Amino acid sequence: MGVYHILGGRPLQGRIRVQKSKNAVLPMIAAALLCEEKIVLKGCPFISDVCDMVEILQNLGAEVWWEDSDLCLECRKIEKDTVEGALAEKMRSSVLFLGSLLGRKKRAVVHAPGGCTIGKRPTDLHQMAMTQLGAGVEEKNCEICAETKQLKGNLIVFPRVSVGATENAILAGTLARGVTVLENCAREPEILHLCRFLNQMGAKIEGAGTSEIVIRGVQRLEGCTFCVPSDRIAAGTYLMAGAATRGRIILEDAPVDEMGAVLDVYEKMGGQYAVIGGTLVTESRNVHLAVPYLETSGYPGFPTDLQSLYLAVAVTLEGGSRIRETIFEDRMRTAWELKKMGAKVTIEGQEIRTETSKLLGADVTSTDLRGGAALAIAALGAEGITTVHKIHLIERGYEQFPRTLSALGGRILVEKEAID
Repeated sequence: MGVYHILGGRPLQGRIRVQKSKNAVLPMIAAALLCEEKIVLKGCPFISDVCDMVEILQNLGAEVWWEDSDLCLECRKIEKDTVEGALAEKMRSSVLFLGSLLGRKKRAVVHAPGGCTIGKRPTDLHQMAMTQLGAGVEEKNCEICAETKQLKGNLIVFPRVSVGATENAILAGTLARGVTVLENCAREPEILHLCRFLNQMGAKIEGAGTSEIVIRGVQRLEGCTFCVPSDRIAAGTYLMAGAATRGRIILEDAPVDEMGAVLDVYEKMGGQYAVIGGTLVTESRNVHLAVPYLETSGYPGFPTDLQSLYLAVAVTLEGGSRIRETIFEDRMRTAWELKKMGAKVTIEGQEIRTETSKLLGADVTSTDLRGGAALAIAALGAEGITTVHKIHLIERGYEQFPRTLSALGGRILVEKEAID
């Protein structure tokens, strides 16, 4: 488990390079099952979620190894068609093996996925997509079981937008016979990156990044080397860390084109930034004003993954902010932990209201990945020492998180052996 002990009160300053994208690389690892040749994911982040996805691949029979920061995958001999419960329960992204296993083995058994406790994340749309592509699907004993003689292209209209279900349908449709048309798709950049990755292997996918994606099935995919894109959520996290401490941070390799909604909120708070040759230069000394209303939504709206991070800043700003969470109903738990630090917040259903607060050091506990990061940046801006428990949740998605914050002047002591 372990804890962070964080001494706040010092503006973060300096230059860091944004890590590669967790949310982009996880479906790529699942997609590797569709190819029997070697795949190299250059610059893959070394985080626990990646390690858990790799463990699933290895358990299925794949050969996996690291060459410096590059992840090498070879799925020539896939012996199993079942993602075991103990592995699936570690993370939500394990459900993506449903589509890739069906495409590769024509059969898939995936235990109900785990991950952060941020609310209901049903698999009904994933199952619907597999059924529409010709698989028989049933759920029993906490397992999704799917089988087909041959996946066949079809029209799939999602009744609601889902990133994971869109990704799963893309994975299953890539080797399906005929044409698959997906409507009402999620438009997140990670889906665009997945389709680019698959196309580089020989898939025929059009429309990624829009609400309609067309997949023309192919018989086989070829190996490739693909550069993992930068992480827009990590970049947004460090942007908010600068805002929380009124610091000055330079973010190299920030995916600025994917950060429009976040940068818009940053400017409304009083933050200033410039983009110079792919580098995002931020100045947070004038951050002082809460955004009156903020609502999370699918891309290109404000991402739910940064809601808690904005909250950690908003409670220190002039004026009130009303934050409405529309994606995950349990993404509100971090607000209760911030109250322990003196944050003046009220929670009404799916809305959080903030008042100007002075944050003080306290003992707080991460309840999910992004909420844990939010507590850490709140601690950096607070007065006194804050102890953040359950840091393993934070390290699911951030590469060398305490070291990166320390490089910016943050004062963090990591106590790995503490009992939570």
